[in-house]
Amino acid sequence: MKKLKFPTAQTILFIIAGLVAILTWFIPSGKFDSLAYNKDENTFTRTGLDKIETLAATQETLNALNIKIPIEKFTSGDIWKPISIPNTYHKVDDKPQGIVAFIKSPIKGIIEAADIIFLVLFIGGLIGIMNITGAFESGIAWLANVLKGKEYLLIIFVTTLIAIGGTTFGLAEETIAFYPILIPIFLAAKYDAMVPLACIYVGSSVGTTFSTTNPFSAIIASDAAGINWTVGLTGRIVMLVLGTLICILYILRYAQRVKKDPSKSIIFSQKEEIEKHFGNSTHSVIRLTNRLRMILFTFIMCFVVMIYGVSQLEWWFLEMTTVFFVGVIIIGFIAKIDEYKFVETFVKGASDLLGVAIIIGIARGVTILMVDGQISDTLLYYASNATSGMNKGIFINSMLYIYGGLSFFIPSSSGMAVLTMPIMSPLADGVGIGREAIVNAYQYGMGLFAFISPTGLILATLAIVKVGFDKWLKFVMPLVIILTVFTMVMLTISVYL
Repeated sequence: MKKLKFPTAQTILFIIAGLVAILTWFIPSGKFDSLAYNKDENTFTRTGLDKIETLAATQETLNALNIKIPIEKFTSGDIWKPISIPNTYHKVDDKPQGIVAFIKSPIKGIIEAADIIFLVLFIGGLIGIMNITGAFESGIAWLANVLKGKEYLLIIFVTTLIAIGGTTFGLAEETIAFYPILIPIFLAAKYDAMVPLACIYVGSSVGTTFSTTNPFSAIIASDAAGINWTVGLTGRIVMLVLGTLICILYILRYAQRVKKDPSKSIIFSQKEEIEKHFGNSTHSVIRLTNRLRMILFTFIMCFVVMIYGVSQLEWWFLEMTTVFFVGVIIIGFIAKIDEYKFVETFVKGASDLLGVAIIIGIARGVTILMVDGQISDTLLYYASNATSGMNKGIFINSMLYIYGGLSFFIPSSSGMAVLTMPIMSPLADGVGIGREAIVNAYQYGMGLFAFISPTGLILATLAIVKVGFDKWLKFVMPLVIILTVFTMVMLTISVYL
């Protein structure tokens, strides 16, 4: 009997799209009145069922409409999409979506999400070019050599650097290339293979959990929530620093225990097998030359320029994509990559993230089905009733666990963001908290579950390192519990500040 495989994120989203199309035949259509801010005229436009009116852009207007959002959120550009006005829901004529609408939905979604998709593809091309330059590998190898005799610093730096990669540009799948390089180094330092596994995987996971500029989660989710991705950035940075510190201390405690007494290793029974597999690694690492340093500097500056442009110059996806396009060309010149090889590698790097791009399109297509079928506001209406009057702390922590559970079925952070955020984020308005809290709950819930989710990257990673899933759970579950409690406490505090 053939083993059953869990379906891909694309297939799951297609199934969800089909179910949504079916639901439009059973769920009544309805609409909330919407409110949009006009920056040029400094006014609000209220759009109802049969009329459109212009209102003064003041806090008094928002208070009169029972919208619990400071006026500054609109005037500063933090909220730039129309929002639903509470207590204005009304039923409209049903618009069920048939088979033709279902088939068209992913195509419509891809077209509508083209700006995000191109950003994703250009980042994929940039990472592909970075990989062939050897800059990532040589940087880590140089660090390992400098810290020889002080290997505990290697744990700190590797975990921190990979966490930074995870929080800034979603470094995750790309870390698979690091294991053959780092494991022999850690084994030579008298650690077990669980230590480099933890440094890389936990580092990546904690970085993506507390994403700051990650375009695959923080930026996409904020966009879908109708807020600027810089809203709540300070809080996420604090969470990133504290969360990474917790992870580093946890790994250091385990690493020092194993170094003093190898029998304390969770994978002690596999010690000889793993050392034999990785001990004779012939992988050659390129020396960190001035040229590679320039490449790493250029790569880092892409994100510095992007952050400055978005936060200070009102840049968005077009400008962000342009930054990475220019950056990859500069890196190509510095590395003196042959023109044919450059184009081939860039295209291959972009194609590696084509699956992510398609996921974004399909997920956006699901949203389009709900919007065209006019059931989004109906679902929001009933969800708002369910959360009405709910304690802020209970509400936001409920969202944390909801997103953790959903991530088992939709492990793609970008897919989850564009699928759920248009429905979930307005719930924050009714509870009286900022929409960035929902974005955070989505990131933290998905990220925490990614530490152990069998539908994520962990099983493929464990296969490379030759470590069983049961051994990984034994190592990481206490850390997951600690991080979950920490996150719940911080989320609760944030919504009351």
